[in-house]
Amino acid sequence: MEKLIELEILGLSSNHSQSGSFTLVLGEVGGKRRLPIVIGMFEAQAIALEIEKIIPNRPMTHDLFKSFAAGFNFEVDRIVITDMKEGVFYAKIQCKSSQTEVEIDARPSDAIAIAIRFGCAVFCSEKAMSEGAVEHYEVENKNEKSDPKAQSQKITAKKESSLKDFSLDKLNQMLEKAIANEDYERAARIRDEINKRN
Repeated sequence: MEKLIELEILGLSSNHSQSGSFTLVLGEVGGKRRLPIVIGMFEAQAIALEIEKIIPNRPMTHDLFKSFAAGFNFEVDRIVITDMKEGVFYAKIQCKSSQTEVEIDARPSDAIAIAIRFGCAVFCSEKAMSEGAVEHYEVENKNEKSDPKAQSQKITAKKESSLKDFSLDKLNQMLEKAIANEDYERAARIRDEINKRN
C-alpha cells in the first residue's frame, strides 16, 4: 500500500491571475512541502465559512452531504488526494458505517470542504505530493483568520504572458522565483505547465 502523507490547511487566498478562483495551500504535517490547489469561488467560500464557523441561513451543499451521511449512519473516515494528471488533482472520500466502507470519487476542493465539516484528516499519496508540491522553509502564521466575504470580493484579473510561450528552463527559473516570493498561485500554475510537458 502506498505511503500517505497527512496534510493541514495553511491558507486560502484569492488567485489574481484567474478571475473567480482561489488557491488553497495545504502543508505536509511535520514537513516542509506545500501543496497549492486552485479551486473555485464557491468551494473556497464553503471552506472559509466552516473554518470561520459562520453558519449560513440555509444549508450549503457540503452541509447537506453531512446531514445526509448522518441520516444513514455514515461517517467520513478520511480524505485522500490520490493523483494528479495534467495539472488536475483527484481525491477520494473514504466513508464507513457499522456494516460497510465506501470510497467516493470527488474533487479535492469538495472533499476538503467535507473533511472540515466532519473533522477528519486529509491525506495525499506520495505520487501526487511529489508531482504537485512546492517547498517552502518559513512557517506561515496559521492564526491569521480570513474574512470569507472579503475573500470573495478580492477577486481580480491580472494580465500576464501565457506560460506556454516560455521554455522549460525559463519555467523552472520562474517556479523558483515564485516560491521564493511565496506566490503559491503562480507557482501552482507554473508547476502545472511544467507537468504538462513532462
